[in-house]
Amino acid sequence: MEEKRHTSLHYDQELQEIKNDLIYLGVLTEKAIQQAMSSLSDRNSDIARKVIEEDNDIDRLDTDIEERCIKILALRQPAAIDLRFITTAIKITGHLERIGDMAVNIAEKALQLNEEPQLKPYIDLPRMTDLVCPMIKDALDSFIRSDLQMAEKVRQTEQVVDDLNEQIFRELLTFMMEDSGSIHRALLIMQVSKNMERIADHAKGIADMVAYMVTGLCVRHQTCGVNE
Repeated sequence: MEEKRHTSLHYDQELQEIKNDLIYLGVLTEKAIQQAMSSLSDRNSDIARKVIEEDNDIDRLDTDIEERCIKILALRQPAAIDLRFITTAIKITGHLERIGDMAVNIAEKALQLNEEPQLKPYIDLPRMTDLVCPMIKDALDSFIRSDLQMAEKVRQTEQVVDDLNEQIFRELLTFMMEDSGSIHRALLIMQVSKNMERIADHAKGIADMVAYMVTGLCVRHQTCGVNE
């Protein structure tokens, strides 16, 4: 009986460690996004290089979490909600790793843009950062708490980021039409904006997985709320 209790406690600890490391991975990706945008806004290429270098930490943690989840699946054979938790955690860490890649993409574009005269003040891009970082945090919090309302909030915010991306695209298109010399810089900024939009997509993907974990229903291809 004591051995069974010990095994159960160890299993609970393994699940808690997965949760803790997912939160830490989320913190790393948020930091990468903020620093990548800072490297662009402040025209500080040293920060951009740091983002690129530190992506290795995100990749290593992603691999470690995934391997531990697979080990739990093989050795513990979880069922019901625990099974959905582990399979959801594997997909979430994949989303976070790709968010880290998006931050690296932004940093790489910042390195190029910082070498040229600034085309325009960066106003909407920092606004996108202020939206997507809380999206990541809220998506992970909703996962830890099994909070469908918080997950739905993330899903709704994704549309706001999409709208900002469209707004930036239209504005930069005007720049390119009026001055052919701005095309290269405008295209780089468009790519930064698109990466931010893709980060929001991944945050929404995490929220979608939370809805699946809690309800067992797939909402990835739904445009309505998870409770509808």
